[in-house]
Amino acid sequence: MNALAAPPRNGELGFWVAQLADKKPSFPRFTGQDSVDVAIVGGGYTGLWAAYFAKKLEPSLSVAVFEAEQVGYGASGRNGGWLSAMPPGNRATFARAGGGLEASRALQQEFVAGVDAVLDILQAEGIDADQHKSGALVAAHTRAGLGRLVARRDADLKYGLTDDEVHMLDRDEFRSRIDISTVHGGLFYKHCARLHPAKLVYGLADTLTSMGVQIYEGSRVDSVEGKNLSLANGRVTAAKTFICTEGYSGQLLGSRTLIPVNSSMIVTKPLPEEAWQEIGWDGPQCLNDSAHTFIYAQRTADGRIAMGGRGVPYRFGSGTGGAGATAQSTIDLISQKLSSFFPGIPFEVDHAWSGVLGVTRDWNGGVHWDPASGIGSSTGYAGHGVTSAYVGGRTLVELAFEMETERTTLPWVGYRAPKWEPEPIRWLGVHAMYRLFGIADRWEERRGSSTTSLLARFGSRLAGLHE
Repeated sequence: MNALAAPPRNGELGFWVAQLADKKPSFPRFTGQDSVDVAIVGGGYTGLWAAYFAKKLEPSLSVAVFEAEQVGYGASGRNGGWLSAMPPGNRATFARAGGGLEASRALQQEFVAGVDAVLDILQAEGIDADQHKSGALVAAHTRAGLGRLVARRDADLKYGLTDDEVHMLDRDEFRSRIDISTVHGGLFYKHCARLHPAKLVYGLADTLTSMGVQIYEGSRVDSVEGKNLSLANGRVTAAKTFICTEGYSGQLLGSRTLIPVNSSMIVTKPLPEEAWQEIGWDGPQCLNDSAHTFIYAQRTADGRIAMGGRGVPYRFGSGTGGAGATAQSTIDLISQKLSSFFPGIPFEVDHAWSGVLGVTRDWNGGVHWDPASGIGSSTGYAGHGVTSAYVGGRTLVELAFEMETERTTLPWVGYRAPKWEPEPIRWLGVHAMYRLFGIADRWEERRGSSTTSLLARFGSRLAGLHE
């Protein structure tokens, strides 16, 4: 970043939301008392998809969405804009949990199908979210990283992806798609689409309004007890309640069920055409890398690079970070990573922000429905939330209305992850894990390692990430 450039905008819910400030839909605050067929807590992707499929199933249902802040306030409005086919968690763990290898393959295939299903719905509903399916590239900057991608592809094939859906690229093949001079090779995933996160949120919200769904903003649900929801300014009785609050779920699901893990992003100002020609990034492919402290990026529809990564990974006591103000050290870290990918390109950061994603103790998500209480949830997406929210929201509706589908028997349905440790052990453990990953990355880069550091292997197994 140019040292003389003005400091970027910081926080404000991030670039995607700020870019649409004059187009944001507005919804009332809930007051008083009401009774509905379906109450949905959380106005992000999961809650909006659940409302969509409930009304599609039975248009006469009364469905209400209660959002504590504004629609898309959380990860749904701040994420990297990847509609990918990666399930939320460890496929080996899901296979062991029930149903074996074939059940885990079915989960993988549902997420593959989910990418095109979302795109088809957006087209059918006339939602323009800058969506474009051109796949995703994963770059290996070290020989050790390339080795991890070989193992990752072997696991992908084991769990049901095909040679056409994920394949290795050598150095020249990778650079012909995006010209990263330090790359050793990489992977290409066919099933991934780029989109504008906030445009998706607002498009879904507008569609739901036309379907008769009631959406309330500034309407925090303080507690859910059986059929009763308590809010600051009212009470709601619901036959069925879906808790769709992801990284903000501590109050309703318990602080040790999942935690809010922080991720930060920057977006550049639009690049001139000559810069794009030099980079060679001539399509809307998504991009990330094989580092343990990996990045994720997209080329936006208006010619910017949006890149995310980890800064401060976790706030003591499961803090969620408000509007997403980001430390300058984190902005510098991600900016330096971008410049290392494309040296010589004068990037200017336009906006920086942070948000939280929901993470369980073993990084595996789950969909839960309790017919006795009439309460369900879908959470724990661990950074794969765009497609997970679609699959999870749809599955919640199918479970609640006693439908038997290919989704209701998937191994993440009913999956219970171990509880997180209490503080301060939780804070120390999360920060220690990311410190190990950072040390491992620096070790591999400096030594030119051909194998993954033992520190990283230990951290990966400690976190439950190894397949």
